[in-house]
Amino acid sequence: MYTLGDIPRMSAALYPDRIATVFEGRSRTHHELNCRVNRLAHALTRLGYRYGERIAVLAENTPKYLETYFAAAKLGMSVTPLNFRLSDAEICHILEDCEARGFLAGDGYEARAKEFRKALPGIATWITFDNEVPEFLSYETLLQGEPDTEPGVEVDELDLAVLMYTGGTTGLPKGVMMSHLNLMTAFISGNLARGFTWRDTTCFVLPLFHVSFWPAFCVLMVGGKVVINRKPDLNGILKLIQDERCTHINAVPTIYGWMFQFADMGAYDLSSLTSVTYAGSPMPGEIIRQCLTRFGPILAQGYGMTEALGVSQLAEQDHCLEGEKSRLLTSAGKPSYCARIQVQDEKGRPLPTGEIGEIVVQGKHVMMGYWKNPELTRKTIRDGWYFTGDMGFLDGDGYLFLVDRKADMIVTGGENVYPKEVEDVLYDHPGVGMAAVVSAPDEKWGERVQAVVVLKPNAGKILPEELIRFCKERLSGYKCPKAVEIWESIPTTPVGKILRKDVKKKFWEGHDRRIG
Repeated sequence: MYTLGDIPRMSAALYPDRIATVFEGRSRTHHELNCRVNRLAHALTRLGYRYGERIAVLAENTPKYLETYFAAAKLGMSVTPLNFRLSDAEICHILEDCEARGFLAGDGYEARAKEFRKALPGIATWITFDNEVPEFLSYETLLQGEPDTEPGVEVDELDLAVLMYTGGTTGLPKGVMMSHLNLMTAFISGNLARGFTWRDTTCFVLPLFHVSFWPAFCVLMVGGKVVINRKPDLNGILKLIQDERCTHINAVPTIYGWMFQFADMGAYDLSSLTSVTYAGSPMPGEIIRQCLTRFGPILAQGYGMTEALGVSQLAEQDHCLEGEKSRLLTSAGKPSYCARIQVQDEKGRPLPTGEIGEIVVQGKHVMMGYWKNPELTRKTIRDGWYFTGDMGFLDGDGYLFLVDRKADMIVTGGENVYPKEVEDVLYDHPGVGMAAVVSAPDEKWGERVQAVVVLKPNAGKILPEELIRFCKERLSGYKCPKAVEIWESIPTTPVGKILRKDVKKKFWEGHDRRIG
């Protein structure tokens, strides 16, 4: 397998009658999936689309999203998936920047698509996945009458497959160019790590516009089944795991935390699960304990980013609550099959075991570069290494430990404080459901350690002073929050990762000096 388009083609040949996708009560086999992909590819060809062009998608999770990825891949085209939580201005910037020629809108996003259509005359074709809209083409109508034969376009593994935009900590979203080789390397590595086979069923809950799409592609690659959730619904997820006998689920720690806080976990039969994975941010110790108690010793963590999928993994056998190995619960694990990892100092020199520096990664899974931004590409990929912007260290056994984002480090009174360390302590408090630690301006120290927390339901009255005392009992004084605010909610990404930059913005508004 060399391209994304080979996934449905080969699975249709090897596992034609096995179920490929389940969505809102509708199942399709691998043969049916490949036929629909081919029909879409022929429809796009008939509309005038050619090798090297781009189409954009704004939709919640649906099998049609996967079909679009695969059909574009078979034509040598690329897909730009759009984060539906972005503002209209940000999406228009992406559509102009990526030079998309086609736009596909999912259920509920037709009104926004109409507005984009007025502003973007360069997009030739507007298609709706689900609902009929005047002056838009219907996805299902396009597929009717098209042949289900392979389109026969020669596609190279080094061709651009997905142009995914990531916001980072500042500025407008920037396009990350991922080739077929980048993606297939990561997916094959993921399958080696997870051991997926045609017997596996993944309960897919995270957005298909995000690199969290990996379980869908990995499982389809080996003839397994993908049960697609349109968007996360806690009890709905648990019911699908029970009804479809799912063997795998991947989510962010926030979603697992919500499950234990808000869902009736005991009401569902989850015994079919053999693998529970998490990524996106480190999982607080309390949630790890809850997951291991509820699911058993089947927890595994992945660490990566849009620019480099699948950097490292903390395997099931490394998730131990007791004993010497329990220290590994704060680790991001060992390098994945496709990755080489180093920790380097500011001059690019590898650091000895235990010393904190910037994590750099090398491998065929690392992006091609940033779209139309060679300067940033040269700055980020140097001497074959991708500089992640994450700080960490390697221990004597080769385990990677993340300290924090380089940009999120707080410098208070000349001392460096990494927010994650403080957040981990706050999560140990029995009343804290979510925590974010950021820098805030301070007359005396320049910056102070500022915490924001969301309390658990029924936590009762907890004062900020109590949380500060809790931290002082467990941390050095300079690392402790100087102030704590209790909020009803903390902003998160669509995959549930806390947006520290949005929290930080609240405290720095009106101040000239900004850090990170």
